[in-house]
Amino acid sequence: MGLFDKIKSAFTNTDKQETPAEQIEQTEQPTVAEQPAPKPRSEQNETAQYEKGLQKSRRSFTRRLNELMANFRYEDEEFFEELEDLLIESDVGFEATMYISETLRHEARVQNVKSMSDAERVIVQTMVDLYGETNPEHIEFNNTPDGLTVVLFVGVNGVGKTTTIAKMAHQYIDQGKKVVMAAGDTFRAGAIEQLHVWGDRVGATVVSTKQGGDPAAVVYDGINQAREQQADVLLIDTAGRLQNKKNLMNELEKMKRVISREIPDAPHETLLVLDATTGQNALNQAKIFKETTDVTGIVLTKMDGTAKGGIVLAIGKELQIPVKFVGLGETMNDLHPFNTEKFAYGLFKELIEQTA
Repeated sequence: MGLFDKIKSAFTNTDKQETPAEQIEQTEQPTVAEQPAPKPRSEQNETAQYEKGLQKSRRSFTRRLNELMANFRYEDEEFFEELEDLLIESDVGFEATMYISETLRHEARVQNVKSMSDAERVIVQTMVDLYGETNPEHIEFNNTPDGLTVVLFVGVNGVGKTTTIAKMAHQYIDQGKKVVMAAGDTFRAGAIEQLHVWGDRVGATVVSTKQGGDPAAVVYDGINQAREQQADVLLIDTAGRLQNKKNLMNELEKMKRVISREIPDAPHETLLVLDATTGQNALNQAKIFKETTDVTGIVLTKMDGTAKGGIVLAIGKELQIPVKFVGLGETMNDLHPFNTEKFAYGLFKELIEQTA
């Protein structure tokens, strides 16, 4: 059974109907300062969060695809050009777009596509199955005697890197883990103070130096502090001055040398944080960081704020870097481990149900 059929079976079965996304509106989490102790996530609640968080992308894509399908003629080259434009404009990326278009052309040639509904089914099924190829392994915790898992966060300024670190710290602390955060972005004005504020709110120790200090020294102090506290996780913030690409990459390399010298198999994860609302710019940033840094996974922030959800496909098809976390809202519980099936259903819900 392909991913498309698996999702259709799981999420359109009336006996397993998930909680409607609209119900989340009544149980929205309060801001960080006033949050009560969170309740464990249920499968229904998380599915509904994906539904709600991807609502803007889903509505935009479904509407535009339905408009395009109203004029479907499988022998009409203009139709395929318009389909490719729609996919590109949805941030699906060139390679994935051409793959989807060629798949539909092939199905039309072998006469598996004879109607508008057939064409729509092929497009959505191909996109959903492409998502399946990006299914990541989530963060595995270090089980060595040291017991410390080191996660390095990279990305340009303004993508939500520091907030993402705080959300992840919050969630690990909720799981009973001890977390230390290292303020390795010593150049952006206010970055150190911002991380200290988050540390106070979520209950994590923050290791820092003065603005303009040596990021590698902060990393070294962070490792020592984490060891002294017998922490489970060390989350490291970094600078994001892509306009000074050479200097930035040199700093990252120096930080990684310090980490691997102290803990030979670390960092255990290097997560690239990208703002989903920036589309092609996010993809370009990923390409630059991939060239110079051993990126093990992507965190896509602000997925709830974009009407274009195809960026996951573009990253998976063109870069082969797994998306490991997605931000589906602004509260501390809105950072979710990436789940291929829930994401695809959240993005294509109406279209999947139309083919059920």
